[in-house]
Amino acid sequence: MSWIKEISFKEATGTLAKLYKRVQGPNHYIDNILSVHSLRPHTLAGHMALYKNVLHHTNNTLPKWYLESVGVYVSMLNKCPYCVDHHAAGLKRLLEDERQYERIWESLEKDMPHDYFEGKLLKGLLYAKKLTLAPGAMEMVDKQVLTEVGFSDGELLELNQVTSYFNYANRTVLGLGVTTEGDILGLSPNDESDSTNWGHQ
Repeated sequence: MSWIKEISFKEATGTLAKLYKRVQGPNHYIDNILSVHSLRPHTLAGHMALYKNVLHHTNNTLPKWYLESVGVYVSMLNKCPYCVDHHAAGLKRLLEDERQYERIWESLEKDMPHDYFEGKLLKGLLYAKKLTLAPGAMEMVDKQVLTEVGFSDGELLELNQVTSYFNYANRTVLGLGVTTEGDILGLSPNDESDSTNWGHQ
């Protein structure tokens, strides 16, 4: 599951046991990206608070399927199959449209988002790509481009935070050798009305 020691749901005690109960899925299932934090439970709490509030919060205004698409694209750029597999499955479930999903997948996999996306949504993906691959090259003009195609400052913040979160998540799993072995793909804390509900469904 990873290169480092992990504590299972059954073995967990104290703070870790409480956190595992909050993030568990069916039959006490814990995503590998979460169980890899088990030796330092405070980092699991930090990870989940960030993830839930950035990607699964009712105050987001950009479409959730689009934010998932950004996450898949960033993960592809970082060559992180773990996050690609998980969030592609989540995207597919959100869309409930096989053909639309396939078109989005193909455009992102080929690094040709313009094959599916256009206008505002395309410019957002290009921003995410630059922030992922060349963060030191970001300039005010990058913000101005998004403003011109209709991004509000709040939406830009959403896009920035989703991009930044996935870069964090990608480096977590790639740096610790986390795999999808034993994982249930596509589960997420979908109760957007309650930011404290971390349960995976």
